[in-house]
Amino acid sequence: MTVSEEAKEAWATVVARSGIRSADQVELRYPNYRRLRVLLNPGMRLLLRLRMRGLHHVPRRGPVILAANHLSHVDPIMVIMATRRKPHYLAKDGHFVSGPRKWLMNATGQIETNRETGARDALSSAVALLEADKAVGIFPEGTRSKRTESPYMLDGKTGVARLAATVPHATVVPVALIGTRDMMQPSTHKFPRFWRRVNITIGRGVTWEEWLIHPNGAALEDAEVIAMADMEDDDLNAKMAVLQRQFTDQLMASLSHLGAP
Repeated sequence: MTVSEEAKEAWATVVARSGIRSADQVELRYPNYRRLRVLLNPGMRLLLRLRMRGLHHVPRRGPVILAANHLSHVDPIMVIMATRRKPHYLAKDGHFVSGPRKWLMNATGQIETNRETGARDALSSAVALLEADKAVGIFPEGTRSKRTESPYMLDGKTGVARLAATVPHATVVPVALIGTRDMMQPSTHKFPRFWRRVNITIGRGVTWEEWLIHPNGAALEDAEVIAMADMEDDDLNAKMAVLQRQFTDQLMASLSHLGAP
């Protein structure tokens, strides 16, 4: 189920008016990323007590947004280990300051994110990567949960929905991480406790195009999508805010349903 060609053309107009502007230049080849995966994956898989379900939901090619709950510093590593893609994560700018961490971030094409600017440049880079059929990793909560009791998951921020709306054919895949907090609890463990069990449950993905007209999504008619292209700016921005909030809330509900604590 997807929108008509006429509605797709109208949505392209909506994106041109209200979507995230794609970065003019972004590096697309990261040979060190592949080398690191080849070198480290076999040993890490032997070391880790990692149980995965739903891996078939991750498309092998094409643009994909891997959206996971965020409990621990090891979360990106777990997603990279679990999926068959090489996701580029939106990572806070503090990881890019100096030393081995900076080298690792740059070598694997992670996306430097400045929260003071609302992650504008990072989202632009993410759009460019998705338009090049790459995988982007994002934590919809916007930060690692610091709650000390369950439920740990925070409310989602709408950055993930803005990305999905801007690249409407990208598949958004929910990834529930269970146990990463026990492996490396913030402010408690200096090093990962690799012997702790981690479960990763991956749900069925959806594109923004599918979600717009799905009865369980925005449930819009084609005519409603087409009409959005002719809305006044204020009305369009208000409509987009409602849709993005709804998409984000449904994504967070999916993560919870998959078992995210």
